[in-house]
Amino acid sequence: MKTVKALAAVLFLGTISISCSKSDPDPTPQPTVYAEQNPLTGYLAATGFDQKTTNRVNSGDYEFGYSFIPLVKGKINAIVAKIPDAHAAMRVTIWDKLAGTILRTETIDITTADIEVTKAITSLELIKDKEYFITFNSNDWYDHRKTDGSGVTYPFTVGDIKVTSYSFASGTAQALPNSPQTVYYAGDCSFKFQRTE
Repeated sequence: MKTVKALAAVLFLGTISISCSKSDPDPTPQPTVYAEQNPLTGYLAATGFDQKTTNRVNSGDYEFGYSFIPLVKGKINAIVAKIPDAHAAMRVTIWDKLAGTILRTETIDITTADIEVTKAITSLELIKDKEYFITFNSNDWYDHRKTDGSGVTYPFTVGDIKVTSYSFASGTAQALPNSPQTVYYAGDCSFKFQRTE
């Protein structure tokens, strides 16, 4: 009788152990959270514009920046800027390039020269394969070129972003740049992009 009770107890504990070790699969798969990407450094490296940089301070007002296409659906979570002088409330604009319309205007305070500033913004959803433009308006910038002064051929793909051009417009007006250039990039203004699917 003792043997039967002992055997029953062992079987009972074994059943509980098996039940506890089995876990039900989570019925809701967790979405992948992708890392944020800032394409500027990769763009400068790919073009060779990281080879020579000259500071331009109080050198005339311009609206300038680069156009780009996200290769996946995603969002811009922050803008990033660094220039060779302080600039309070520097205007940054994100455009629908084809329509020429403004999607978002932000200001960013550059309190110290040569220090990169990141400003979190209300996320701006971007559509895969649609072309956008990010520009800033300033009279201070970094002039990035190749040491031999030669031009480049666009586009350049950096992570999930395809950079399609660099361009500028003279003045302080919030105007879509209309003078594309291939021998330099004037900056620095960029963004943090996060893939969403």
